[in-house]
Amino acid sequence: MSDLRVGIDVGGTNTDAVVLDAAGRVVAKAKRPTTPDVTEGLRAALDAVLAHLGEARERIARVMLGTTHATNAILERRNLGRVAVLRLGAPATTGVPPLTGWPDDLRKAVSAGEAVLPGGHYVDGRELARPDLDAVRRFLDAAGAEAVAVTGVFSPASGEHERLVGELVRDEYGLPVSLSHEIGSLGLLERENATVLNAALYGVAADVTGALVAALAERGLGARPYLAQNDGTLMTLEHAARLPVSTIGSGPANSLRGAAYLSGVADAIVVDVGGTSTDLGVLAGGFPRESAAAVEIGGVLTNFRMPDILAIALGGGTVVRERGLGPDSVGYRIAEEALVLGGATPTMTDAAVAAGRRPPDAPGWRVDTSEAIADMLQRAVVAADELVADAVDRMALGRADRPLVAVGGGAFVLPARVPGAGEVIRPEHGEVANAVGAAIALASGRVDTILPAGDSRSKAIERAKEEAAARAVAAGADPSLVEIVDLLEVPLSYLSEPAVRVHVKAAGPLTR
Repeated sequence: MSDLRVGIDVGGTNTDAVVLDAAGRVVAKAKRPTTPDVTEGLRAALDAVLAHLGEARERIARVMLGTTHATNAILERRNLGRVAVLRLGAPATTGVPPLTGWPDDLRKAVSAGEAVLPGGHYVDGRELARPDLDAVRRFLDAAGAEAVAVTGVFSPASGEHERLVGELVRDEYGLPVSLSHEIGSLGLLERENATVLNAALYGVAADVTGALVAALAERGLGARPYLAQNDGTLMTLEHAARLPVSTIGSGPANSLRGAAYLSGVADAIVVDVGGTSTDLGVLAGGFPRESAAAVEIGGVLTNFRMPDILAIALGGGTVVRERGLGPDSVGYRIAEEALVLGGATPTMTDAAVAAGRRPPDAPGWRVDTSEAIADMLQRAVVAADELVADAVDRMALGRADRPLVAVGGGAFVLPARVPGAGEVIRPEHGEVANAVGAAIALASGRVDTILPAGDSRSKAIERAKEEAAARAVAAGADPSLVEIVDLLEVPLSYLSEPAVRVHVKAAGPLTR
């Protein structure tokens, strides 16, 4: 019987792992420090829950991983591939070249050359110009790239030209290729940026998937592996190899989904307190509310989907000083540094314990300090509570009735009541909500496109639904159980022909 699933989430301070049974109950959980190379922390957390299972480990059917590998590669400019950046939009878009606004060091690390060639469409789907395939060949012959990123003007309205060039790249050059209409939404430069980053991450994705497969094989596990996406859903390793940029931001999304699952609340503000930072997000229908603004990754503006997350410099390891709170943290060294654990560094954990707020698994913690240190810790608690209240107010958007779900290993530092929110809920196993979110996630697919607003609108929307469902199946969903979970139409003004922007999301449980 294969009825167990493992969820693993790699955070900045800790790597968490959980095992859920067929009924969705947590039967094992573990926290281990995140290691510099990330992978060792993953293996340690996996080994910890496997040790708890004993012979029951043979019942593991799936392993789901949320990882920071892609984010770290971009932030550290490490292990990124060389990308030929091809825009289909000449002569209309030559005024602003590709990679405009990129940090110099990231551009040097990624770009194998950039070109703006004929192709692309108008917003209503009509051609700007036919692609010049011979010009594409000449550009690729000179580039010497490891991957190719293709971005067409208004490709969300029609991806025909991108697909045509993509077939040429795969058939004649054998290179991996990223097509922008599969990654970003409207907004040429931001969509192009996301597509280039995706292409640069192909090598990182191969390393991650290889490490996960090897870790399972070394432990004799026949479980099927998946990676978490940044909308709180999952994808197969094959899908992740093609769209690795989708893993960026998966940690906060996992926390939101795990918080919804553990608390039973579908609409709430979630506050996830880690060792270094606190992430705040909003649950809408059990899924993360997505950001409507362009998101900056490593100094580059992008417009692919990301959860609407507000991060503040507050965590259990945040250092407390006479002059104030943080923003630095002792991170995974908290076990040696914090006063309550025998260390010599006052932290937010010490301040919370001094205020009578203790983790459920450490009710006996005490802080014995001088009067001066005690006063400093007290002021830190007041400052932290104000910081959280301000962040909650910013995320609530005027709604003060939403419950607040407190999760993460540092959730005990939060007060019993938070201004601007309703009831504070602290679910059981909330300290590993991120790993739970990975374990219970669905597979999804989405389409963001522009359609005519006339008589053909209904048929076009049905086709968009079918495409979103097909993408969910490609990501690993059971075809018989896929549902449309989100449909948004936005009329577009000032066009010669009426049109609407349509966003469709489909999701379903994983194939058994």
